[in-house]
Amino acid sequence: MSIKEEILHSIGATEQEYSPGDYIFRESGTPQFYYQVITGDVKLNNYNSDGKEFIQNILSREDALGESMLFIEKLYPMNAIALTKCTIIKVCKNTLLHFFEKNPMLYLEICKSLSEHLYRKFVLMQKISCHNAAERLKEVMELMKQQQTNQEPFTYEVPITRQQLASLTGLCVETTIRTIKKMEREKMLRIKNRKILF
Repeated sequence: MSIKEEILHSIGATEQEYSPGDYIFRESGTPQFYYQVITGDVKLNNYNSDGKEFIQNILSREDALGESMLFIEKLYPMNAIALTKCTIIKVCKNTLLHFFEKNPMLYLEICKSLSEHLYRKFVLMQKISCHNAAERLKEVMELMKQQQTNQEPFTYEVPITRQQLASLTGLCVETTIRTIKKMEREKMLRIKNRKILF
């Protein structure tokens, strides 16, 4: 769910530029703003005690970041880090919540969007808990492709790296690379110019 940029600007939103690797917010930080991607890609992640990264999600244009945290008094359970050069629009949490009070239909749309994200997260958790690496990767790619108009086979170029796919699915990079090659042999995907077409 995204909120129209004009609406956000009308209630005092500002835009900020981020370079790759910049933190938009950090794990254990206090949510004070609503963030939405205008351009670029952002990852939501955590690092375990060994420093291994687990990517929760990769977000792009019109996606909101950590919006569910605005409705509860909890700290961020993840980081938001720019993957590419990004422009992010942000508006103060209290301003947005006040705006929702006056616009209940928009608030309802946000609730529906959060429910959809939660549903997708449960489906993904179920799939990545299985031991089959191909099933894990296939599920992640299917979830990404769902938002595309064209659902024909091999029409969706997976916009993330093999390392990021590994981090999203809890697999090691070597297993991810081997599994992708196997999936290509089994005609589950195609590789063209090192890009994965699903």
